[in-house]
Amino acid sequence: MRKIFDEVSVILRISVVILSVAVAPQVLAQDAAAKRIKELEERLQTMQNGMQAMQNGMQALQSELEKVRTESSQATQKIEHIQQKEKENLAEEEQGGRKGNMVFFRGGFAHSAQHRDGLVFHSDVVNAGAQDRPDKNAWYFGAGFDWNLTKNAWGLAPKTSVLAELMIEYKQFSSHVQGNALANIPSQLVGGTLNPHSITVSQLSIYASPKIKFMEGSRLRPWIIPAGFGMHIISPPGESASFFIPGVVFGGGVDYRIWKDFYAGVDARYHITGGKKDGIDVDGVTAGGYMGIGF
Repeated sequence: MRKIFDEVSVILRISVVILSVAVAPQVLAQDAAAKRIKELEERLQTMQNGMQAMQNGMQALQSELEKVRTESSQATQKIEHIQQKEKENLAEEEQGGRKGNMVFFRGGFAHSAQHRDGLVFHSDVVNAGAQDRPDKNAWYFGAGFDWNLTKNAWGLAPKTSVLAELMIEYKQFSSHVQGNALANIPSQLVGGTLNPHSITVSQLSIYASPKIKFMEGSRLRPWIIPAGFGMHIISPPGESASFFIPGVVFGGGVDYRIWKDFYAGVDARYHITGGKKDGIDVDGVTAGGYMGIGF
């Protein structure tokens, strides 16, 4: 019995040893696998953190790129705006005048509707002496400037400028008109012999008028003055010492841009004062040419 018990004990020990040898590798393998999985999880977490950081960096870079793109677009728009302005300025200069203003100098022929009676060289009061008359025709010269108010008639008419014209004009009808007894040296009223004094017959006119000029942007530009104000100063004065005669002026013409801001043109104007003033009638026409400089 004792022998059987010893044999069973030996068999149990051998079984325990064999079982230990068989189970130990599995336990070790499970520990290694768990350790490996843990390492992989840590590496995966590290990779995820890196990818998240990279994504954040890409978003920041994209924001910066968008900002740079916006700033670049704004800069491009500003450059295009400046270039457009420069083109417009160059176009305006090419068309003659940055603003459409002009200073001009004119001259030509003038004609009065009636003789200048009622003056010291032809008198109904003192009807003695040479009693000469000046010619109806005269020459004139003058100068003025146009100030541009709008290039499209305040939106009512495209390519139609409205300007304010201010002009001064000198006319001379004669410089050798022989006067009456009052213009005699000495006067015949005190017994002097006939010795008439030569008189210069002239007229100074000042005008303020609206001017409508068509075909904005073209070299050739016709224009009209629908109605303007004129003040005429005559010399010599009338017998009632009249110097100033107001009136209205109508006109039309055309100018041509020769080169850059230099112009040449022709015009004709009709001046009306509504009849005689103290026996003097200065109604008439002027026609001639002018040279202008735009500014």
